Amino acid sequence: MTGRPIPAPPLPEGPPPPVGRPPLTWLYVPGDRPEVVAKALGSGADVVIVDLEDAVAQDRKEYARSATAELLGDQVTAAPDAVPVHVRVHGEDDIRALADLPGLTAFRLPKITHAVSVHHVAAVAPGVALYPLLESALAIEHAYSIASAHHAVRGIALGEADLRADLGVREDAGLDWPRSRVVVAARAAALPPPAQSVFPDVRDLDGLWTSCGRGRALGMLGRAAIHPRQLPVIERAFRPTAEEIEAAEEIVAASAVEAGALALPDGRFVDAAVVASARRTIALAGRA
Repeated sequence: MTGRPIPAPPLPEGPPPPVGRPPLTWLYVPGDRPEVVAKALGSGADVVIVDLEDAVAQDRKEYARSATAELLGDQVTAAPDAVPVHVRVHGEDDIRALADLPGLTAFRLPKITHAVSVHHVAAVAPGVALYPLLESALAIEHAYSIASAHHAVRGIALGEADLRADLGVREDAGLDWPRSRVVVAARAAALPPPAQSVFPDVRDLDGLWTSCGRGRALGMLGRAAIHPRQLPVIERAFRPTAEEIEAAEEIVAASAVEAGALALPDGRFVDAAVVASARRTIALAGRA
């Protein structure tokens, strides 16, 4: 084919780039235990997720919703320097009850399978950031359409317990393809890299470390936790090493001297994409 190149379609309108340090740790806490939620806010987690879904028994759903509403109405959680609070909702009643409260940062939407569900929530709760959770084979097939469904979507993630059951997967390696799928979908929709789903054994910190390494190798960034003791392991697993930081600083320094593609003294080829990746590494290093 000759002549003018075929123009590429415009990229989807994603959320604005994150400001400050990228989140790495997301701590789930049950919504019907406000004393545990209060402790979680001081745990050092980057984001606290109040769970009104799986972590709460059916007969305590209303209490969990009212306790969460009280928390999110408190000026402490609404302060500019407060820990971001996400709520994993159980249904539309939760969304309508909590959407306008000042301490709410985002809704996490379980068991999303189609983009139309995201549009519905965005209409019910305008202006609230949304994080759809993909927990079934059908959701994985629709990953990009969900990720790009609405400008309110700020990220996507897997719900691996339900996904394992749906796929009949027992070994961790069986989730490599769905994890890669959501990484690609998030990037294509101009969203941040997805965080890994929770590691269910809170005592097996070595297993958590190994699993985080696998997720990081697939392009995931950060991880959800269900106990504060998991937070330091996740933080350390996803923070860049000294060697990675040094290499990134060298790339950024070289790009400041010479624009466009260039070769480093050791023969490595550097272009704009490599420089952007190096800048992300340095941003993560700044967390320390």
